[in-house]
Amino acid sequence: MPLSGPLYERVASAPPVPAGLPLVIALTGFTDAGSAVSRLADHLRSEHAPEPVISFNADVLFDYRARRPIITFDGDRLVDFEPPRLELSLAHDALGQPFVLLAGYEPDFAWEAFADTIVGLAEGLEVRSVTWVHAIPMPVPHTRPIGTTVSGTRTALTEAHSVWKPHTQVPATAGHLVEYRLTQAGAEVAGFVLLVPHYLAETDFPAAAIAALDSISVATGLVFDSDVLRDENREYLVKVDDQVGGSDELTTMLQNLENRYDAYMAGSTHAQPIIHTGDLPSADELAAELERFLANRPSGDDDRRPGLG
Repeated sequence: MPLSGPLYERVASAPPVPAGLPLVIALTGFTDAGSAVSRLADHLRSEHAPEPVISFNADVLFDYRARRPIITFDGDRLVDFEPPRLELSLAHDALGQPFVLLAGYEPDFAWEAFADTIVGLAEGLEVRSVTWVHAIPMPVPHTRPIGTTVSGTRTALTEAHSVWKPHTQVPATAGHLVEYRLTQAGAEVAGFVLLVPHYLAETDFPAAAIAALDSISVATGLVFDSDVLRDENREYLVKVDDQVGGSDELTTMLQNLENRYDAYMAGSTHAQPIIHTGDLPSADELAAELERFLANRPSGDDDRRPGLG
């Protein structure tokens, strides 16, 4: 698709960005199991007051027919329109440490131009590292820590925190292409894939957003206050446990997932094991799970509540 305008514009009131900061990327769209990335982006925007430096052009990058923006109807008139946002901003963590944040919608169009732009911006700002997060549904229990698969060029992170190292092909995201181009450019980059319980993937699962924040902290040294999310998660888990306790089928499913997890934990020497490699789904099974998840997602922006199907 030919570009219909500039890919981005610099914000006139943008603050100066120091060189050598970590870059954090949170692109919403595609799988986003448990609403991990959308909640992460909302949390960073609401709690860390990012100041936009660059605003990307939604009319060039966004498919309005596939993901509808929100407009507010009040009685007899339209009173508010929420355009899609994708911004590169300067933000500060809970300790005041600065970082660069790229957050918003995943581009639908012009992926190569977008990836080249991010590589150029990262080089221009001399960022010291790039960390991004996304989430997929996996057959793991919600009663155990959320595991991660880690890709990129930071070997120590991969060795310490990657619990699943598949050799497979999966549908790509714009984030994957950005990581691939950054790797080719010699950047320090880490991509964290959160392995979210498949039966909670279509809900708003606060623990997934907490895991996203924790992954970023591990990779960057940034510190985030997640107390609000942790309070929400405690309330959420009470509702989930009530549903599981009221169903013999769900109880059996959860016990089977826990037994598989615990059996691996008992005999593992890894720092953070989550799934026994031999028990992982095949590439075809993973693809089928992703297709099922995408097919069953709400078409609109409905509130996501705990529900186990």
